[in-house]
Amino acid sequence: MRCPSEKDPELMVAIRRYVTPGKRPGRRYLKLLGGQFARHDEPDRGGFLRALTDDAHQITDHDLNVLLDCEWRSRLTAAWLAGISRRHQFRERLGTLLLASELVYSGQGYCFAHARLGTAQDAEILSAYLDRYLPRDDCQYDQPWALGEFSCADEFPGPSG
Repeated sequence: MRCPSEKDPELMVAIRRYVTPGKRPGRRYLKLLGGQFARHDEPDRGGFLRALTDDAHQITDHDLNVLLDCEWRSRLTAAWLAGISRRHQFRERLGTLLLASELVYSGQGYCFAHARLGTAQDAEILSAYLDRYLPRDDCQYDQPWALGEFSCADEFPGPSG
């Protein structure tokens, strides 16, 4: 795992651009955490979502990979960006990260991304996560997020999806 360091300029540029954007460093990851942005009034929420969507379509796969190698703030943000832009090529990596549950909070983004990708394969990944972690009362991770994604289970396509 790469941690933010002034000695890693590539990582710092990606973090400043996508995780903490703005003239004075914003904290996009805090607005994504727990879906906090949904509690904001317009125009704040609309502006946040427009900027997030724009960045989701502009970020390169390379920068997504850089952020997914980092700490939870960067991983959470990268997962949301991958989900919004429906980067199917990240499905396996996001699923592996979700099942590993290495870092706090980032699983929220992985669950969102799988729901947004919305295939039967994504439903299987969320199901595997729940099979592993739901029975464990010693691991209060992102089970509510994974369960929440199944509230739209009828929207997941069948095996051919």
